[in-house]
Amino acid sequence: MSLLDERKETLLAELALFGDPHARLEYLIDEARAMESLPPELCVEENRVEGCMSNLWFVAETRDGRCWFRCQADSLVVKSIAGLLCRFYSGATPTEILAHDPSFLREAGITEHLSSNRRNALTKVWGRIKRTAETAAALADQGTNTPVR
Repeated sequence: MSLLDERKETLLAELALFGDPHARLEYLIDEARAMESLPPELCVEENRVEGCMSNLWFVAETRDGRCWFRCQADSLVVKSIAGLLCRFYSGATPTEILAHDPSFLREAGITEHLSSNRRNALTKVWGRIKRTAETAAALADQGTNTPVR
């Protein structure tokens, strides 16, 4: 079983404890409150995710064959959803990431209760995670061990 398969099972089990969609969202918001904030020097236009109603900054890097993700948002709901993806995919290999899209969030009862703007943020963050993994995989195929930022 891969790292992301294990994380998926754990996350689904955690979220299943909350029968009410609002309780699940509150749990994720509490997780977002506990997340380490991005340093101000990373909350710059270059890292801002366009197309989101709130300000959302996303930083990705690849080192030692694994991808790492961090985010910051001025909306706790957006930070909770983006942070969930960052926590879920951080530390995984590009191959693992590309084999596990976030469609399981529907199964977890998360996406159907989000507004279209917040689903858009989720889609945008997944797009950046996926592009990071694709770039890292392509560099690995070329034998390049250059960190992706």
